Amino acid sequence: MRVGASAASLSEELSVSRTSHADRTGSVSRLASIGECMAEFRRGADGRFDLAYGGDTFNTAVYLCRLGVASDFVTLLGDDPFSDAINATCQSEGVGTGLIGRLPGRSAGLYVIETDSTGERTFHYWRDRSPVRDLFDHEFGGRVIAALPSYDMIYLSGITLSLFSDRALDVLFEGLDAARKSGAEVAFDGNFRAKGWPDRDRARAIFQQALKRTDIVLPTFDDDHVLFGDGKVSDTVERYRDYGIREVVIKDGKHCCTIATEGEVIQVEAERVPRPVDTTAAGDSFNAGYLASRLTGNSPAEAALLGHQLASTVIQHPGAIIPKSILEASGLRNALASAGAIK
Repeated sequence: MRVGASAASLSEELSVSRTSHADRTGSVSRLASIGECMAEFRRGADGRFDLAYGGDTFNTAVYLCRLGVASDFVTLLGDDPFSDAINATCQSEGVGTGLIGRLPGRSAGLYVIETDSTGERTFHYWRDRSPVRDLFDHEFGGRVIAALPSYDMIYLSGITLSLFSDRALDVLFEGLDAARKSGAEVAFDGNFRAKGWPDRDRARAIFQQALKRTDIVLPTFDDDHVLFGDGKVSDTVERYRDYGIREVVIKDGKHCCTIATEGEVIQVEAERVPRPVDTTAAGDSFNAGYLASRLTGNSPAEAALLGHQLASTVIQHPGAIIPKSILEASGLRNALASAGAIK
């Protein structure tokens, strides 16, 4: 089955009344997004660099909040000016900072983005001593683990996993187990970046541990082709089904996403953008739209429509986090709010 819809029809489709997570639990859904935020330097057309802040799970947390989903960012920062600015950015975006710790004497990581004429990006990183690498080796990690069961959903990525030692990963995985026993769901985007791993064997082994604890997986097919050797999307679907994952959402670039749930596989067409400006955070914003819509009570197909629309908006502008005014003008939050859970 293939599903598609225009941007004009999206608000109407999402306006149908549905049972939301808030209706089921009596409280608005809360999501914890675990990972790293760095200083982002983006080269402009004039060769100069603009300063912003970004990171895959941070980007998703920001877009979730802009869509009205209560989201906390979970990380360790330093005590440098960049770390101060990241914390201030979270506050200005409405991202919860209660699980952001500070590590004296350390500095936030940074990265540089360069984009080509098609909007494809290249990243250069300086993050070997990023404070978040010590999150679950530090006493603050105990506070994080204790808090995770209070969330409705925990979101993390392959980049998140690449930051931690074996011992720290054990702590994290035990925390996810405890949270799931308390009713939390885990959403995972593989987001494989080879530079973050010593080798692919380790990446595969750690991913497999994460997948055993995943309820919604949101991989990109190109990444899984590289890491797992998947030849086609159906191979990826079957591999994730073998883990018992109930909701598989495979992003396939500018083409479509494939969603596999119990007994059903559908494809949802992507929004067409003839000339992207910057594809940074395309997947991160899709994930935010998808998860926000699902937490609101929409179907997977409807959630994918919102994810595509948000991603198509983001890649028409430079940087990982686009200005708030652009998203407000898109009407996406209003379309989501009409489903009933978001105020």
